[in-house]
Amino acid sequence: MKALITAGGRATRLRPITYTINKHLIPLANKPMIFYAIEKLADVGVKEIGISVNPGEEEIQKTVGDGSKWGVKIAYIEQKGGPLGIAHVVNNAKDFLGDEPFIFYLGDNIILGNLKRFVEKFEREKLNCVLALAKVKDPQRFGVPEVRDGRIVRVDEKPSEPKSDYAVTGIYVYDKSFFEAFTHIKPSARGEYEISDIHTWLIENGKSVGYEEITGWWKDTGKPEDLLEGNQLLLGEMAEASREGADIDPTAVIQGKVAIGAGTVVGPKVLIRGPVAIGENCKIENSYIGPYTAIGKGVEIYNTEIEHSIIFDDVDIDCSTRIVDSLIGMNATVTSAHATLPLGHKLIVGDNAVVEI
Repeated sequence: MKALITAGGRATRLRPITYTINKHLIPLANKPMIFYAIEKLADVGVKEIGISVNPGEEEIQKTVGDGSKWGVKIAYIEQKGGPLGIAHVVNNAKDFLGDEPFIFYLGDNIILGNLKRFVEKFEREKLNCVLALAKVKDPQRFGVPEVRDGRIVRVDEKPSEPKSDYAVTGIYVYDKSFFEAFTHIKPSARGEYEISDIHTWLIENGKSVGYEEITGWWKDTGKPEDLLEGNQLLLGEMAEASREGADIDPTAVIQGKVAIGAGTVVGPKVLIRGPVAIGENCKIENSYIGPYTAIGKGVEIYNTEIEHSIIFDDVDIDCSTRIVDSLIGMNATVTSAHATLPLGHKLIVGDNAVVEI
């Protein structure tokens, strides 16, 4: 079985972070988001993965490579025709996928557990399609199934009045019936080929559409608060807390599960309370790092408290204050307003930034 991962789009809701980095490369628990999708697919035996990318994309290819790291072969498929919807992304990869069943995985989805039971259900019940469902508080943001007597009877895309509190998550298993369905659907009012219309067509035309509910957690990382929650969930599941190669002052206090990269120096007057992931070659002094914080490589932190935040690579923080629920992008500098004259808050704020003072 092959697989297709989405890694395109513009991620406008995550600007300004996504002005300079592809959303799917944003680090969660100090690992690019798309790596989790590749790992899930490799775990169920997928050997060939196509990654759908924007025209001209280069960073995904540089970061992910040929797939040998995971024992898979990766092909890159440029999206043609512009942003025409999720269903169009799959149809654009038709030559790569061929006539065999495949897994379709939205690259910005994070789930607990593996994909084995979705594939097994698809094969055991000889289905044309399996959808992964999850209960959500805001189903109007997603494709929503209408379920009667244990069967899906239709799927509506972002309905104003949802027929259930389930969302169709970004994990699907299909056979070649997908491509038959695509030839029969038309763009929606927003000009996109909706994946929900594919599912409704399959149901209405006698195809076998099953579903499995995700029993653990699932996160669609579409907004900054979703990224922070996804980071929190992944840190909570962190299996390793290695500190090999780190230089930790004997007076520093480290509590709980804390991973610290090689070359990182943790100085005196530091309290780190896990789960926390700290990258390589960082320097931390006179600071508190609180739970659910991921700190990238080459970061320097002095005289600061940080909690429930994602700090990208090569950030410099020395601000004598407390930072919470924050995303701080690569190479950013955060300093104290009291360090220079005149006193006050000096801001260089780009488009779509969020600042609380």
